[in-house]
Amino acid sequence: MGILDKFKSNRSAQDKAKKASDTAEKKINKRTRGKHEGQVDAGQRQAEKRFGLHRDRGRHDQA
Repeated sequence: MGILDKFKSNRSAQDKAKKASDTAEKKINKRTRGKHEGQVDAGQRQAEKRFGLHRDRGRHDQA
């Protein structure tokens, strides 16, 4: 069992990773003033996919 397998089975770690991913996305978009929002979102989706962090992308939890 690899480290990513352990991560994928740990719900608490996944929740923390999702929160960190959202925070990073918000900070990057703030720094770039939303200029690269599409690329940032695509990168975040790709990273979450590779880590097995699937979520409903129909809604954004950005406040």
